[in-house]
Parts: sequence; structure tokens; C-alpha cells
Amino acid sequence: MSKLKLIIKREFIAKVRNKSFIVMTFLSPLITVGMGALVYFFMKKNDEKVKKIVYVDESRLFSKDDFSDSKTIHYEDFTSVGIDETKKKVEAGDYYGVLIVPKIDSLEILATSIEFYSKESPSLSLINSLESKIESKLRNTKLTNLGIDLDKIASSKIKTQIKMFDFSGEESSKLINGLKIGVGAIAGYLLMMFVIIYGSSVMRSVIEEKTSRIIEIIVSSVKPFQLMLGKIIGNASAGLLQFLIWGVLLFIIGTVAASFFGLSFTELQTSGVSAEQLETAKQAVGADKMQLVIQEILRLPILKMFVLFIFYFLGGFMLYSSLFAAVGAAVDNETDTQQFMLPIMLPLILGVYVGFATVINDPHGSIPVIFSHIPFTSPIVMLMRVPFGVSWGELVISMSLLVATFVFMVWLAAKIYRVGILMYGKKPTYKDLYKWLKYKG
Repeated sequence: MSKLKLIIKREFIAKVRNKSFIVMTFLSPLITVGMGALVYFFMKKNDEKVKKIVYVDESRLFSKDDFSDSKTIHYEDFTSVGIDETKKKVEAGDYYGVLIVPKIDSLEILATSIEFYSKESPSLSLINSLESKIESKLRNTKLTNLGIDLDKIASSKIKTQIKMFDFSGEESSKLINGLKIGVGAIAGYLLMMFVIIYGSSVMRSVIEEKTSRIIEIIVSSVKPFQLMLGKIIGNASAGLLQFLIWGVLLFIIGTVAASFFGLSFTELQTSGVSAEQLETAKQAVGADKMQLVIQEILRLPILKMFVLFIFYFLGGFMLYSSLFAAVGAAVDNETDTQQFMLPIMLPLILGVYVGFATVINDPHGSIPVIFSHIPFTSPIVMLMRVPFGVSWGELVISMSLLVATFVFMVWLAAKIYRVGILMYGKKPTYKDLYKWLKYKG
């Protein structure tokens, strides 16, 4: 046991003292926030470009009110110019495109005869916007032709908003369901990235020690199983420490940002700013929405999610790291690992795809439940399901299966590890790995 502790300590210290580890630990949250701010800035800059679209309405059904301008689209009526002349002007000028509504008496035929010409391929949102405007106008025209009062139809519309509760009386909302999806997806994705990054780190560490022949000296005083387990636990501890530091730094950045906006609005309120100006300022930064999001986040089972993330992070990482270590011991260089990486990576990728495809639609459906119990996918899929509420019975079964599978895989990987670390000069095959599993002694 003392030798295992020494190996864990050695691996942990070697990892956390690495310059790249220190730099990325403190720089990654800033890069993440900076990238988010940069993407938001680009989105805003992209939205600032106003597209000029002209239309030629030969049917005379549409008016300027039917093509109302938006922040990014400006409409101009070129009906009097004619189709051919309009096309020439649009192509030669700084216009984005031209919408042509032909003169057809049948509304049904007209709906499928409208054309749009543009210099570049239009976005899906732009086409959807145009189709929505045209469809609304044609529908209202048809209703009018049928003698139906549009004002009565408009007054008959009632907006429904269902209040959601569970049987304990706790209120829910569509927003919190969206947050649960987001939190679960982020947790699952982070786990996959950590497993890939730190599992590969374990594999490279084994390859380096093997190629430098240091491993031969180490195994003379330490059992291969202890060496492999020490490497896994040491790297897992370093990864967990890095994740906790990231969490703390992101929490501090978020708290400072929230306090800054809150202080700014307090100063505005006390500086004699009118209510309309204050409301405009709030809408500009989405302060009300941000406050609502924070309130909904605090309603999530944060402590339960944190504890389970730690468990599944360690369980999933140690399960896959044992396989990475076995691969590292079997080969002489990183190039030879490619043939063994795909079977290891497939369950991880499958877990992410299954999580995104099924948990979002029905977190308690049969497919996500099954995959949240399969040990190779449960660390990702179960983390995605936890925000939606998972019974402790399910969690105990899933966690027990994960622990049992981890122990078995470490034992299995150790059989490959103890032989592979002393094998040189030959590119191993799956047949060789099977033989190593059967070796006794």
C-alpha cells in the first residue's frame, strides 16, 4: 500500500508541476469566457449588417405593412419598376435580393409560384421569414374572400401558459427544463473530454517509461498492477483538481459579472434615470432574463449533481484509463496505438450521441435508462439525466455496475500491462493481447 501511495504521489506531483498544466489551469477559464464574449461580439456584428431586399408585387395583394422592416432586413417596393429592370438594378446595386410575386388569381397556385433571386445563397432564417410573411398574408386574404371577419379571429386567440408542478408541489418551468438539458449536456461533454485528455496522458506516460527502459527498473520493486493503478489514480487526482479550480474561477467570474450588472442598475436607479431608460438598459443586457436564469439554476439539485459528477468522473476516468494504460504498455510508440483506440473511443462517442439524441426528448425513456446503467456509457448518459431527477435506486444500480466493471477492467488490463511493458520491437495485434491475457504467473 505504501508503494501505491508513492506512485500516486509521484504521478500527481509530476502532473501538477508541469508548466502546461499550470498555465492551462488558470488560463482555460479566461479563454472560455473570452471565446464566449468573442462569439457574442461576432454575432452582434453580423446582425448589424442590414440586408436590402426589394419586391415586385404583380398580384397587388401585398402592401408595405406586409413587409415590415426588422433590425437586419430592409424592404423596398420596386413594383412600379418591373421585373426585368428590377433584376438589373438589384444585380448591379448593393441590394441583397429580389422577391417576385407573379399575377395569379388562384391563391393556392400563387403560394407555390413566388420566386426569390439573390447574389449569394440566402440563409434558412431569411427564407423562413419571407415564407411566414407571405403565408400570413395569403391566409388572411383567403379568409376575407370567404367572408370571415379577421378581427374576430384575432380576438379569439388566447395565449396558453401551463404551470408545471411535481407531486410534491414544487413549481417547474420550461426555462428550468432547458437549463437541465444544458447543464446535463455540459457535464457529459466535459467528462468525455477529460477522459480523452487525461486517459491519453496516462497512455503517453506509460509509453515514455517503456521506451526509455525506466519501466524495467520500476517493476523490479513494484508490481505492475500497483504501477498501473497508481498512474490512473494520480492522473485522476490531477484532473479533478484542475476541474475544481476551473469551477471556482468560473464561479468567481460569474459572480463578479452579476454583481457588476446589479451595481450598474442600482446606480442608474439612484441617479435619476427614468423608468423607461432603465428598462431599456436592462433589455440591452438581458438583466431580467439573467436574474431569472440564476434563480432557476439555484433551484437545481446542485449538491447532488456535484457529488455525482465527482463519482462518475472518477469512475469513468479510471475505467477508461485502465484501457489506455494497457494500450500504452502494449505498444512501443504512439503511432501504433491507433488500431486499439477506436474500440475504446466508440462507447464514449456512443454515450454522447445517445445522451443528446434521447435525454433531451425523454430523460426517463427506456433507451437513456438502459445506457445510463451500461458502465461504459453510464458516466455520460447518467450525468445528463441527473438534473431531471433520477431515483436513488437507479443511481445505486448504475454506480454499483460502474464500480464492479472498473475493478474487473483494471484486473483485465493489468494482465496485458504486466506482459506488454516488457515487450519490445514487435507491433502487437489483438491476437497477441489475447495470449497475454491467458499468461499465468
